Amino acid sequence: MVYAAHPERYASMTYNRVGRSGLKLPAISLGLWHNFGGVDTYENGRAMLRRAFDLGITHFDLANNYGPPAGSAEEMFGRMMTSDFKPYRDEMIISSKAGYYMWPGPYGEWGSRKYLTASLDQSLKRMNVDYVDIFYSHRFDPETPLEETMGALDQIVRSGKALYVGISSYSAEQTAEAIAIMKRLGTPLLIHQPSYNMFDRWIENGLQDVLDEHGVGSIAFCPLAQGLLTNKYLGGDIPGDSRAASKTGALRESAVTPEAVAKLQKLNAIAQERGQSLAQLALAWVLRGGRVTSALIGASRVGQIEDNVAALGNLAFADEELVAIESILRG
Repeated sequence: MVYAAHPERYASMTYNRVGRSGLKLPAISLGLWHNFGGVDTYENGRAMLRRAFDLGITHFDLANNYGPPAGSAEEMFGRMMTSDFKPYRDEMIISSKAGYYMWPGPYGEWGSRKYLTASLDQSLKRMNVDYVDIFYSHRFDPETPLEETMGALDQIVRSGKALYVGISSYSAEQTAEAIAIMKRLGTPLLIHQPSYNMFDRWIENGLQDVLDEHGVGSIAFCPLAQGLLTNKYLGGDIPGDSRAASKTGALRESAVTPEAVAKLQKLNAIAQERGQSLAQLALAWVLRGGRVTSALIGASRVGQIEDNVAALGNLAFADEELVAIESILRG
């Protein structure tokens, strides 16, 4: 059946400006880190991408190494661009990244100009697009001068292969230096993609201040802590279909500790008082105060995307709710 996007797809989604740029991102974005690779069912991934776009999710986040195997998530998305999404390309924000291992030899990972430009060329072919909207340096390279990595990003924008550029998982100090270099080059750094959730709050120790000061946006990956901040683990067991039980998932069984489960149960009680699921509470918390531009979710089925987007129906927190949550998280 030929795909036709839902005519009311923009009716209820919230779109936030990225820092001081002209670009807006949906408050909920969809990442293809897991469940869209060659080991996964194509039709399930296709159904999730279709439903996400119909719900107003215009931003799809990929990387060269997403799969498994590496590259297969971009190939899957390329099939979607050909079969379903081509008429809607100008309504979409497509991002990719390079930084982790992709091919043998000294030019297959990290942050050299050689690797970043070659990797992006490969990504464009896999995704069947002429350009990406955002291209990231996926990780800081301690052995390559930051001027070279940022210079490659600048060159990529000037070549027309990306409209904007960003960085991922850089420290506050590295981010400040990257912003300064990009400003000198004349290509502003648009966005930072860090991990951030109730159990992983490292960006609050300086990074958010740097981003605010310089007008750089942020998109938080793992806002649900790889699924830990969902109702799957409230009983303390490991469901067979969960990410903790998956051989290819990033969440380990060792993360589901009695202490973590106790916190999840208390957080879930607050979520229920708000009329939300635990996942919806966790997403609303990440987006609280407007310091995070977008929460980057993952999904294994359509229902999870629908549940996550529904979090946008209640993003406001009373002061006493925030105090209670803080007390739970700090134990």
